[in-house]
Amino acid sequence: MAVVPIRFDPERALEVVLYVANQLRYPTLHSVSKLVYFADREHLSRYGSLLSGDNYVAMRHGPVPSAIYNLLKAAAGRQEPLIPAEFYKLVGESLKVEGRSRVQALRQANPELLSASQRECLDASRKTNGRLSFARLTAKSHDAAWKSVDENDLIEIRAIAKTLPNAKQDLAYQEE
Repeated sequence: MAVVPIRFDPERALEVVLYVANQLRYPTLHSVSKLVYFADREHLSRYGSLLSGDNYVAMRHGPVPSAIYNLLKAAAGRQEPLIPAEFYKLVGESLKVEGRSRVQALRQANPELLSASQRECLDASRKTNGRLSFARLTAKSHDAAWKSVDENDLIEIRAIAKTLPNAKQDLAYQEE
């Protein structure tokens, strides 16, 4: 299966965040970001694409979905010039971040905006990673993709694909 880059979809990304936040006992910026990363890896491995088309940045505590992080910062009310104005409207009555990092879903995710394959990979990520501590999520996400770039640099989708069990097959198909 080829790696198929898709354009970032903010509405779908919000639904992904809501889906994860509603399933965790104590969702935080960190736990939501990491569960999305592991779900994205799974979706990339099985279906050749990322859940919402987000890009990952190598931050101190592991890969962070860049645009989803901006959605979460908008939900926290942070006024930053790089956060698109539409993100503030989008999260409005759907998502809130309390304190420094507690993510609160104000509604359920809209299942019509998430495919069965996306829900499957999000569920698998929650089942495998949902109870891991901050330290364990951080250590687990410090994979070869994260190590492939310097801190605060963009991680290429190919670097993520190379960490997958079927990487050789995916990358060979992509180069044909």
